Amino acid sequence: MKKIFTLLLLANTAGAFAQKLDTLTIEKIMRDPKWIGVSPSNIHWSDDSKKILFTWNADKTGPDELFAATPASAAPQKVSIANKRGLPAENGNWNKKRTQKVFEKNGDLFLEDLKTGKITQLTHTEEGESAPVFNGDESHIIFSQGSNLFSVKLNGNGLEQLTNFVKSKSKKGNDELNEEEKWLKGQQLELFDIIKVERKEKKQDSTESAELAPKRLKELVFGTKRVGRVKISPDERFVTYRLTKQADDVKSAIVPNYVTESGFTEDIPNRSKVGRPSSTSETFIYDRQRDSVYRISTADIPGIKDQPDYLKDYPKEQEAYKKANADRLVTIEGVLWSENSAHAVVVISAQDNKDRWIMRLDAATGKLSLLDRQRDEAWIGGPGIENSATGNVGFIDNDHFYFQSEASGYSHIYVIDVNSGVKKQITSGKWEVQTLQLSNDKKRFYFTANIDHPGLTDFYSLPVDGGTPTKITGMKGGNDVTLSPDEKWLAIRYSYSNKPWELYVQANKPGARAVQVTKSISKEYESYQWRAPEIITFKNRYGSDVYARLYLPKKADPAKPAVVFVHGAGYLQNVTYSWSYYFREFMFNNMLADNGYTVIDIDYTASAGYGRDWRTGIYRHMGGKDLSDQVDGVKYLVDKYGVNPKHVGLYGGSYGGFITLMGMFTEPDVFAAGGAIRSVTDWAHYNHEYTSNILNEPFTDETAYRKSSPIYFANGLKGNLLMLHGMIDQNVNYQDIIRLTQRLIELHKENWELASYPVEDHAFEQPSSWTDEYKRIYKLFEQTLKK
Repeated sequence: MKKIFTLLLLANTAGAFAQKLDTLTIEKIMRDPKWIGVSPSNIHWSDDSKKILFTWNADKTGPDELFAATPASAAPQKVSIANKRGLPAENGNWNKKRTQKVFEKNGDLFLEDLKTGKITQLTHTEEGESAPVFNGDESHIIFSQGSNLFSVKLNGNGLEQLTNFVKSKSKKGNDELNEEEKWLKGQQLELFDIIKVERKEKKQDSTESAELAPKRLKELVFGTKRVGRVKISPDERFVTYRLTKQADDVKSAIVPNYVTESGFTEDIPNRSKVGRPSSTSETFIYDRQRDSVYRISTADIPGIKDQPDYLKDYPKEQEAYKKANADRLVTIEGVLWSENSAHAVVVISAQDNKDRWIMRLDAATGKLSLLDRQRDEAWIGGPGIENSATGNVGFIDNDHFYFQSEASGYSHIYVIDVNSGVKKQITSGKWEVQTLQLSNDKKRFYFTANIDHPGLTDFYSLPVDGGTPTKITGMKGGNDVTLSPDEKWLAIRYSYSNKPWELYVQANKPGARAVQVTKSISKEYESYQWRAPEIITFKNRYGSDVYARLYLPKKADPAKPAVVFVHGAGYLQNVTYSWSYYFREFMFNNMLADNGYTVIDIDYTASAGYGRDWRTGIYRHMGGKDLSDQVDGVKYLVDKYGVNPKHVGLYGGSYGGFITLMGMFTEPDVFAAGGAIRSVTDWAHYNHEYTSNILNEPFTDETAYRKSSPIYFANGLKGNLLMLHGMIDQNVNYQDIIRLTQRLIELHKENWELASYPVEDHAFEQPSSWTDEYKRIYKLFEQTLKK
């Protein structure tokens, strides 16, 4: 009995020990992230604003589940399968009074009455319906089925097809005959009277039948093109649609998968590379009243023939561009209508992404007139501009249209009178509007912005005609806000730099108290005193303020080593007071500091959150200012914290891996060691959508690619380089690192290693892979930076 008691005591002691973090290790940090706790996600409100719905894993085991909480109790309750089945879809379209909502669920359409809570199924078909909206007078619902638009009356009396897209035009009469058949038919008519009589009778019958037959919808022929963006005006007169022609001969990469269930190597079809031929599109208008179809003309768009400035570096190409005098390829991203159908506005982007036009469309003629033009010799972007096809845009009323623009150098809200063209800037300052929505009564804007500090996000409201923004949230950190449908409550996903995301609820009033709904963080995570990294600024060589997170050791190692962490994605903000996407690296940086390293994490040039000039500072030279910011950060550490300049390493993944390679190859006297994870080694082999914005195309701007690709600078390697890459990476292909490996071999470089991970894509998933990866990086730093 005594022996059993002792065993139980030991088991309980082991369990208690497992709940406490004493010393950080790679094995502890890189476990399945559930050990930290599972933060709430997919936060949304019930349509009656009485419940917050969210995905959560309260006990940190098994699959995530749906939970609900009310603003009054803020106590999470699991939603049963039966209740979950009866919930309306999160998205849908409201009527003007917001008393009814139409939505699609599992391919069928439903109508929800908010007052009664009743949900009525409108369709039950094998072919799915989608994108339902109320028509202008709200008497019926318009929806898509395949490429076509249909209308169903709310009283249930009638279904009407509004468009008739066909691959090819129907053939009639002689159109169906070849030349031989036409000649023989003509001969028969010439020789035999009886055939002439029969033909006359058939013609009379067909004429009578045609008069009795219902009118057929006009055939909208798309041929080999793809139909998209089909939309109808609220008064149902005009249908706009886009026909896209896919580019021919687009070659895609193939990613071999070696560890497969079959035992055979299997190929994963992959993306194309930068410079691939682009698809082209045209947008058409179908006037249902006149039964006519015509194209929206883009020939008169201001600047349609403008050439990019970088061509001045290529005189022959510049001259050829001038001679061609061709219109640039553009895409009409979307057509937006005022409620009374009096105005239509289109958002148009140039395929070279150096222009974005907002133009008024005369739907009766297909002609365009300019409301706003944003020109950027680098590339158009920024929050609220590039986060969807059209960006954050819409009508405030029948005559005023809002949008975001970086015209001032930061992404701000503008309102334009579509009649007069008079434009007004609604927000201003050295900060960015990050999310934006219009209030139900269309009198206020709600938005998130980093007004107080680049690394702080808060929720604000502002009258649509401008004024001083009113801050509603009050917790210092990251505030992701979901406004309730009745606009009385905020569901806030909140975090701090050393505290993961939790759900809070707050009344939609400035200064109101935010009440915590979830508690997700494990006791094991809380048992360790995680540093909240200090956010500092230093001046780079160009005189600009650079923001960084700083992790200081309580006791620096005698070798005074330092490590620079480089975040990925390029255009991403990591120096914030909120929980980082790079939470594993946050923990690893804490571990490095525990072991005597000084660690800095820099929002280098091209990071998000700092306006247009910072965003585009790497145009035509990646590995330029973004790398020199890392070098200037090292100088700051040497000057202020006494770091040994001979004992500095860096590491990062994706774009961070790219910067690591550029640092090791072009700044070998600054960085003694580098861990380059899933790195881009040659931008000519990356995707088109991202790369062409920054470097143009390899065959039009080869200089930019040569300046920006590590593979051209591999001969500069002096320090110790560790490369790590997933073998089924479908973003930065494994081919990238293999090509660089061959280059290093041919250059007779010896102080490098490659660790390959056979089952990992770009974002690693297996804890064993994460553990192996960071054990190797830590070993590299320990062996090279503490000499």
